[in-house]
Amino acid sequence: MESAQTTARQILKQVFGFDHFRSLQETIIHSVIAGEDNFVLMPTGGGKSLCYQVPALVREGVAIIISPLIALMQDQVQALRANGVAAAFYNSSLTSQEARSVLAQLHNEQLNLLFIAPERVMTESFLARLEDIPVALIAIDEAHCVSQWGHDFRPEYAQLGQLRQHLPGVPIIALTATADKQTRNDILQRLQLTKANIHIASFNRPNIRYTVVEKQKPFQQLTRFLETRKEEFGIVYCLSRKRVEEVADKLQNQGFSAKPYHAGLPATQRQKTQEEFQRDDVNIIVATIAFGMGIDKPNVRFVVHYDLPKHIEGYYQETGRAGRDGLPSEAFLLYGLQDIVIAKSLIEQTDNHDQQRIELHKLNCMTAFAEAQTCRRRVLLSYFNEMMEEDCGNCDLCLNPPELYDGTEDAQKALSCVYRVSQRYGVAYVIDVLRGKDDPRIKQLGHDKLSTFGIGSHLSQDAWRSVFRQLIHLGYLEQDIANYSILRLTPHAREILRGEKSVTLARAHLAPAKAAKKSEKKATASRRDYDSPLFEKLRRLRKDLAEKAGVPPFVVFNDATLYEMTVELPQTEQAFLEINGVGQRKLASYGSIFLQAIREHLDDNS
Repeated sequence: MESAQTTARQILKQVFGFDHFRSLQETIIHSVIAGEDNFVLMPTGGGKSLCYQVPALVREGVAIIISPLIALMQDQVQALRANGVAAAFYNSSLTSQEARSVLAQLHNEQLNLLFIAPERVMTESFLARLEDIPVALIAIDEAHCVSQWGHDFRPEYAQLGQLRQHLPGVPIIALTATADKQTRNDILQRLQLTKANIHIASFNRPNIRYTVVEKQKPFQQLTRFLETRKEEFGIVYCLSRKRVEEVADKLQNQGFSAKPYHAGLPATQRQKTQEEFQRDDVNIIVATIAFGMGIDKPNVRFVVHYDLPKHIEGYYQETGRAGRDGLPSEAFLLYGLQDIVIAKSLIEQTDNHDQQRIELHKLNCMTAFAEAQTCRRRVLLSYFNEMMEEDCGNCDLCLNPPELYDGTEDAQKALSCVYRVSQRYGVAYVIDVLRGKDDPRIKQLGHDKLSTFGIGSHLSQDAWRSVFRQLIHLGYLEQDIANYSILRLTPHAREILRGEKSVTLARAHLAPAKAAKKSEKKATASRRDYDSPLFEKLRRLRKDLAEKAGVPPFVVFNDATLYEMTVELPQTEQAFLEINGVGQRKLASYGSIFLQAIREHLDDNS
C-alpha cells in the first residue's frame, strides 16, 4: 500500500504537474486504490476528477467513468490525452467505425479510462464486455442525478445501483458537487454504497464574490456589470428561452461578444456555440440551465443570474462554473419579487404533492439567500450543513454591511419557542405562536398556554422571518426538508438558550438587498503582483497552439498556470516543471515555446 501511495504522488507530479494533493484528495485516492467504495461531495473546481483519474493509473485495468454529458466527456478525454493518458469516450457522438475502434482498445486493454453515458453502460451487451476485461474502478460522476430528492434527477441513473451485483469486487466512487443531507442519503441507498467511506469537502469557494442586486432595470444593470469585463469570459443565465434570445440580441447590438444557448436551438448551433466558448472565440454565453453541466472551462470569470434560480443547489452549481482555476471571480444575481411569483406558479402546477412541497421549500431557501441580512457565504454554506465561524469579507453584505444589533434576546425567544412546540412545526406556525396570534389551531393544540406565546409581539411577521432565516444561516436552527420543513434546534442552540453566547443579528431590510458599494477591502483570493502584458502575450500564444492542435486553450494550460508563469518567470526546464499544471508531457510539448516567449519578454523589458 505504501508503494501505491508513492506511485499516486509520482503520478500527480509527472502526469498532472501538481506538487501536492488538495484537501481530502489524497485520503480518497488511497481509499479507492485500496479497493474501497467512496462517496465524494466536493464543490465544482475542488478537484473531484483527480479522485478517480489518479487511482485509474495506479490500479490494474480500465476505469469506467459514467458521465451524463457528451461535451464533458470530450473535454476530459482531450485534457487527459494532452497529459499522455490513454483515455476515450463511448457515446452516441461516435461514428460506427469510431465506436468499434474504442471497443477494440477496451478489449485489448489499451485504455486507462473510458467515459460512458449511464444508459449505455447498463446495456446487457456492454456489461457482458466488462466481464471479460479487468476493471480498475467505477466512477459515477454527477451522482446527484440518482436521487429524486436532488435538483437534477435523471431516470437513466436509477439503474446504476445494479452495478454492485454485476461487478461485485470493483470499487465504486460516486461524486457530486451539490447534495443536501436528504439527497446524500438517497444516493448512498440507491447506489448500494452502504459501506462506502463518505467524504464531504468544504463547500466554500473563497475566490468567488457573491453579489445580489434588487432588479430594477435589469438589462442596464447587466451592461453596467459587463462594461469593465469585456475581455473576460462568463455566462448569463435566464429562466426562459425567449429572454435568452432577447438578452443575447441586445448584448450583441451593444458590441458585446455574446451568443444564445437553449434547448430550442438546433443541436448543430448549440454545439458550435459551446465549442466557440470553449475555444475563447466567444466571451459571453446567454443561456438557460440547459447550458453548463458539461462546461469544464477553467477561465470563466463571472456567472450572472438574470432571474432568480429555483433552488440553491442549482445556483451553487451554476455559480461554481466561475473560477474553477482558483482565480478571483464573481457571482452576480439580479433578484426581483416577480421572479418568486412566477417560480411559485410553475411549482404549483405540478400534481405531485410531495414534489411540490420539496420544490417550494427549495425556492423558499433560495429566496432567503437573496433576502439575507448576514454574510451570503455563511447562508450558502449553512444550507449544505456547513457552519462558518466568521464572515467571509468577499460578498456584497460583508463589503457593504447592514445595520447590526444585539439580537440575543430575540434569538432566545425564537429558539425557546421552537423547543416549547416540541420541534414539530415550521417557521410560519412558530412565528404565529411568538406573536400571540388568535388562531383556532394554536388554541386546539394548547400552545396559547405556552410561556412563549405572545412574547414576540414587538416584531412584525416579516421581521421575525428575517430572525429565523438568520438563525438558520448561522447554524442554530435547521429545517427538515423531508418532514414538512419543521424547525429543529442544532447543538449550537444550547449555548444561546443558556445565555453562554450572544448573537449579533442584522435589522431586516424588508426589501431585497441593494448592490454592494465599492470597497477598498481586498477579496479573499486576491492575486499577487503579476506581469499583465506577459500574461496577455502567453494567452495569445496558448490560443495559437490550441487552434493548431484543435483543442480548447485550457487543454494547453489554464489561466492559473499562465498566471503562475508570469509571477515566477521560469528560465529553465526544471523551473518550468515546478509550475503547477506542468507535467512531463506538457514540458515536452510546450516547454521550449513558452520559455522562449518568457525570455523574449524579459529581454524586451530589461
